[in-house]
Amino acid sequence: MNAQRLRRRVRVLLILFGLGLLASGITALPLQWEVDVLRRIFVDDVLGIAHVIPGLSDWIAYVHRGLTEMYRAYPFIAYGTDWLAFAHVVIAIAFLGPIRDPVRNVWVIEFGMIACLLVIPFAVSLGPMRGIPLGWQILDMSFGVIGLAPLWWARRMVYQMMRIA
Repeated sequence: MNAQRLRRRVRVLLILFGLGLLASGITALPLQWEVDVLRRIFVDDVLGIAHVIPGLSDWIAYVHRGLTEMYRAYPFIAYGTDWLAFAHVVIAIAFLGPIRDPVRNVWVIEFGMIACLLVIPFAVSLGPMRGIPLGWQILDMSFGVIGLAPLWWARRMVYQMMRIA
């Protein structure tokens, strides 16, 4: 495969990864609204599916109650999720470098891979400490694994480009 085709594929993978980061960040902002929608679906059972995973309904009701009380009494705590959103957007911007020049900026791809791998020990260690159910921890860890896949593939192609040049 020639370098131009590899570069195009790397760009597509990195654009998709960056869009995923942006989506993750932006969805951290309307957290209360999102959890309210989940409550209506799984707790109020507007779709009739709450009985499928009753533990999920209980967890969503618990999270909804906690967020509602937190937003009412301590809205400044939500500032933490605002910064989470900001961090996702900033990291997505960092991927503009390897989108433009993947060989020169392969370190950004490797940084992203390390960050994806770090999701796992963070979820495993902090999840139980915060009372997060195992299923939710696994879901969180899956984002690291899913994010790692396109970055690993992109990195492989960048190193192929280096060998061609």
